[in-house]
Amino acid sequence: MKLQGKVAIITGVSRDGQIGQVVAQEFAREGAKLVLAARSAANLEARAKEVQALAGEVLTVAADLTQEVQVENLVQQAKGRFGRIDILINLAGGLSRVKPAAEHTLEDWHTELNNNLLTAFLCSRAVFKTMQDQGGGVIVNFARAGLAHARMVAYNCAKAGIEALTRTLAIEGRKHNIRVNAVAPGLVDTKDNLDSMKPSAEDLARWVKREEIAKVVVFLASDEASGILGQVVEVPGRLF
Repeated sequence: MKLQGKVAIITGVSRDGQIGQVVAQEFAREGAKLVLAARSAANLEARAKEVQALAGEVLTVAADLTQEVQVENLVQQAKGRFGRIDILINLAGGLSRVKPAAEHTLEDWHTELNNNLLTAFLCSRAVFKTMQDQGGGVIVNFARAGLAHARMVAYNCAKAGIEALTRTLAIEGRKHNIRVNAVAPGLVDTKDNLDSMKPSAEDLARWVKREEIAKVVVFLASDEASGILGQVVEVPGRLF
């Protein structure tokens, strides 16, 4: 098992049919002890049952990760239960504002940047000292593959910020044996994407699968990726 005995916080693990669900399951199969965080306690319990069915050990923490105090509580609960934090997967966020740039309100801007960029910053900052004190750790962020698309200016800027955050933390973390990288998926076969975009069978065959993303995240979190630092690893699917 690639993650045997490792303690991993995975954020944004709540809804059925999303990337976080499959990442949590794959981590459990690889032997990780999991701390799952999201806003919905009910959804978290559903995800926890899936992990437990795979013989995984899991703690759930309902939290709004745009709030500093709640992020700190998440980290303290993780340390209180498992004694250490080896891995942080920053999956919280997602696209929620799709409209022309000129129609984006200030609320739209703050919502997308807070949900996607602020959460990753607060969670990374909260685990950094723990990882430093214990001699190392791994942080995996989520960026996006390819060029920016129209009608999602705030989301595009948030994901560009994730790339900058990843590279900055990688530089600061390397002397403490803290590896920081990011995964950048293309179109993924999440339930939300399938429902909203209704791809043809031909189009769907070119999309990247959630299981393929999970395998990349496991690799980056494992010792097999010990030589990879500050990289944004694109997983675009079969687009060419």
